[in-house]
Amino acid sequence: MEMSTVIGLGMGVVSIFVGMILKGAPLTALNNPAAFLIIIGGTFSCLFIGFRMDQMKNFPNLFKLTLQAPAMQSKAELVKLFVELSQIARREGILALESRVQDIQDPFFRTGLSMVIDGMDPEFVSDVLDAELAVMAERHAEGRSMFTQAGTYAPTLGVLGAVVGLIAALGNLNDIDKLGHSIAAAFVATILGIFTGYVLWLPIANKLKIKSAAEISQKRMIIEGILSLQAGDSPTAIESKLMVFIPQSQREEAASKG
Repeated sequence: MEMSTVIGLGMGVVSIFVGMILKGAPLTALNNPAAFLIIIGGTFSCLFIGFRMDQMKNFPNLFKLTLQAPAMQSKAELVKLFVELSQIARREGILALESRVQDIQDPFFRTGLSMVIDGMDPEFVSDVLDAELAVMAERHAEGRSMFTQAGTYAPTLGVLGAVVGLIAALGNLNDIDKLGHSIAAAFVATILGIFTGYVLWLPIANKLKIKSAAEISQKRMIIEGILSLQAGDSPTAIESKLMVFIPQSQREEAASKG
């Protein structure tokens, strides 16, 4: 589980509740179905208008992705694997790697290595993998944009909810008790709009962006390793090339694992 997401969501909710208590605002004020309907219902209505149905069906999966720890192979492990593969290729030839293809879990890696084993042109292999990477990045950006848009809609809908609440409050000008209650209720929508926009949707969009960047970096590393294998580079040369993708502070540890 991605604990940073869980901790952030928990801290966000607690901060709002504790902050309200410290300010003397009753938590019962949040019991406002109309505000939730305007903010949550309004946000999703905007998303349904702005995105296709197949994109919206993927919304829960994207949200769940932010709660899951990355399942990718570490870069240090990739360096070790490519060094092993290059040693086998130099001893027994590139065709000897065919027995290792099914052991590779990553479909992207498996596809690239299979093309190399089949003797396809290096430029063709590079073009295919680059195209697949570009399509993946576009797909990630498309999914992330739903949360970015939700983050822009929610605060504005909060203002809309406050305006609706104030309209209701103005209808109670003759009753001071009802007037105060109506004004307080009006601003609950604003709280919900700002909270969901800036503590939920936009941070989730940023988390998806970070996860996407990490996956793209790993895939670029795989492309470099596959093309180096095809070129017949030595294990030492491949290791040196792939170490570029690992932060300087982690290279010594990665080299020791390799």
